[in-house]
Amino acid sequence: MNYFLNLVTSGLVIGALYGLVAMGFAIVYRATGMVNFAQGEVMMLVAYTAFSLTTIPGLPFVLLIPMVLVASVGIGLVIERVFIRPMLGEPMFSRVMVTIGLAVVIRSTVILIWGVEPAAFPRPFGSEPLRFWGLALYPGQIFAVASLALLCVLMAVFFRRSRIGIAMRATSNNETTALLMGIDVRRISAIAWALSAVFAAFAGLSFCLMFSLEPEISQMGLRGFPATILGGLDSVAGGALGGLIIGVVENLAGGYLGRGLKEIAGFVLIVAVLMVRPYGLYGQREIERV
Repeated sequence: MNYFLNLVTSGLVIGALYGLVAMGFAIVYRATGMVNFAQGEVMMLVAYTAFSLTTIPGLPFVLLIPMVLVASVGIGLVIERVFIRPMLGEPMFSRVMVTIGLAVVIRSTVILIWGVEPAAFPRPFGSEPLRFWGLALYPGQIFAVASLALLCVLMAVFFRRSRIGIAMRATSNNETTALLMGIDVRRISAIAWALSAVFAAFAGLSFCLMFSLEPEISQMGLRGFPATILGGLDSVAGGALGGLIIGVVENLAGGYLGRGLKEIAGFVLIVAVLMVRPYGLYGQREIERV
């Protein structure tokens, strides 16, 4: 029984990372209808930025988090203004290809500046595990799960209560109608990219607190994308849930069926779910009348 609980717990931890990445995918798709294939690279860039900030003498982690969030918002806004906004009105294929090219540029820039050698990120909460009911969790793992829970609550309030969140929901439903209602679609797009970078910041910090920092961190983008598909491309909360489900399924498959099946278990689950629910667990069904 303890073995099962440990597998589930560690699956929830890695699933929290998937969920944070998936929420970043979903927020951009919800506002603009496009998939940002540079999400993993944005996560890597923010993580290395955070690593550079830790070199400031005497900087506490409490101050590091807001500084990283401000930097991530700036990165998101620059990406949207320089690379995405000039492509408005262009075919969706061209816009998606821009994000793929952007991913290559960010990865090359990070390697050029920081190199390819793994770097040890400081452990502000210590490296000793904390025990809860017989389960051992490291502080970095708790940070990842807590970050996912906090962002899910904040996003629920944001979409239901704030004017910007309501405007974003309206834009995702029908961009033309939103324009006619006086909604600044370009502003909504900029906010979506900034929020996406914030999700990337929390994912990057969580990763660094659990593992060493290296350029391969960008692969979390591709590993988190299936969670977006499972939860629904246009559902931010669905992406978080999809990440947790895939993390647990992967761990259980690796623990009981063999490590070779761990990598494909999530994709098998996605195929099975999409055959029943083509729009994901919480995706919005699109109905076209002809």
